[in-house]
Amino acid sequence: MVRVGLTYRSMEPADLSAVTALEQATYATPWSEQVFRDELAQTDRIYLLAEDDGALAGYAGLMLVGDEAHVTTVAVDDAWRGKKVGTGLMIRLIDGAIHNGAAHLTLEVRASNVIAQDLYRRFGMAPVGVRKNYYQTEDALIMWAHDISGPEYGERISQIREGLSA
Repeated sequence: MVRVGLTYRSMEPADLSAVTALEQATYATPWSEQVFRDELAQTDRIYLLAEDDGALAGYAGLMLVGDEAHVTTVAVDDAWRGKKVGTGLMIRLIDGAIHNGAAHLTLEVRASNVIAQDLYRRFGMAPVGVRKNYYQTEDALIMWAHDISGPEYGERISQIREGLSA
């Protein structure tokens, strides 16, 4: 269950110290603060934070390209894993993607990251290919969900959203 104190909001440059600290703790090849600054400066990006009383619980980002939305990053603090923070971030990214005209959703995920793959499958994403050595020495699964603006996908998101409050 997600605690009542958890809030979601847009990432801002003032957040980047905490974001890059979580990035470094999460990823073997982390993005730099400058990469995040560059991403935030783009008009076709959505970057969100999940916070608990001002403390960073997680963040996620999305790039919009035509009618496609590409999830660029999702990270959840160790203390918050398994508490639906990633689910909450994904719902909000997808809401933003649909609001901005996206019809399809895609991402790459480490072939070894079964927990993340399970999360993305709940959102109707299916593996469609592999990018060899995408993460230097590890392959990435390419996952897609189509027709995210349609009624069937809307029902899926509604059910996931209801599960957040359960």
